[in-house]
Amino acid sequence: MNIKAAVAEQKEGRISIENVELGEPKEGEVLVKIAACGICHTDEVGRLGFFPLSFPAVFGHEGAGTVVKTGPGVTDFKEGDKVSFSYSYCGTCEACKRGMPFGCNHNRRLNFTGTNFDGTKRMTYKSREVSSFFGQSAFATHAVVHKNNLIHVDEDFPLYLAAPMGCGIQTGAGTVLNVLRPAADTSILITGCGAVGLSAIMAAKLSPCSKIIACDISDEKLAVAKEFGATHTINASKVDSVADAVREITDGLGAHYAADCTGSGESLRVSLNSVRSLGVCAAVGAAQNITFQVEGELMGVAKSLVGVVEGYSIPQIFIPQLINYYKQGKFPFDRMIKTYKFEEINKAFEDVHEGKTVKAVLVME
Repeated sequence: MNIKAAVAEQKEGRISIENVELGEPKEGEVLVKIAACGICHTDEVGRLGFFPLSFPAVFGHEGAGTVVKTGPGVTDFKEGDKVSFSYSYCGTCEACKRGMPFGCNHNRRLNFTGTNFDGTKRMTYKSREVSSFFGQSAFATHAVVHKNNLIHVDEDFPLYLAAPMGCGIQTGAGTVLNVLRPAADTSILITGCGAVGLSAIMAAKLSPCSKIIACDISDEKLAVAKEFGATHTINASKVDSVADAVREITDGLGAHYAADCTGSGESLRVSLNSVRSLGVCAAVGAAQNITFQVEGELMGVAKSLVGVVEGYSIPQIFIPQLINYYKQGKFPFDRMIKTYKFEEINKAFEDVHEGKTVKAVLVME
């Protein structure tokens, strides 16, 4: 079928909305009419060529929409169902069988190599095969998605709110609630106050920890962080040492936990040095390089540095939980969302990059 999709024809190139041919859903797949899709930093680094997929490509991995057609072997979804999307996983490897699909042994292949679940591609553009992203490519009017990516959405819940929960929001919230799990009367440092960091702050407010320290280089972002639940803020550009500033807030010892959501290797090191002995630091952003002294900064002080994928979330369980928190007024993530028309996709990317928008969501209709 002919669809509209936001095509990146080449690495680092501008995205344009073009006519693309989309194939039929195959075994275990579903055709979905897209209603909305969130924009995530991972889409941007994909466009810049960070992942091993070929171009042209269609990105977008926080989609939501309505099921149009199901392929063979699909029994849990039917035409007319409202669904949102998250990451792809195989469902059969050791990690998946242990109930940890976020650690799927085939994560990289299924999400970042540009093919669908079965290793083939569903889209063509100008007689060329088009790479997909996260097994969905939701920057489009329609997408063929594997059933493992799908989450049922209640009929009365807006799809433009369901969409962005599929990656960044569940990653930030899950890092706190599923990975760090702060105990009562503890402290947590959250560095980087974009959508992921703010989601972590909202989740920290749901936990029993008493001190939620937000760190960024923007006073405007830090003011927003306070609105979302931060008890203390640090502007990293205005202090000599973030670690010392954290210690001043935490009785001289450092935070019990840290979540670095910046994607900066140096910031991750600062976060690690800001936690106390026996503290835990979570690497949430995609930092490429970090150098630290193992004995003095990690092992010798009995700290833990843990890499987090998708907030250790099982989307089919965790996203409905977050929606319930939202309905109770405890997880007001809608306050950081700004919607854009599909045709405004490049402006949406620019506004996020320039800090004008925290979380951009494309609305297809």
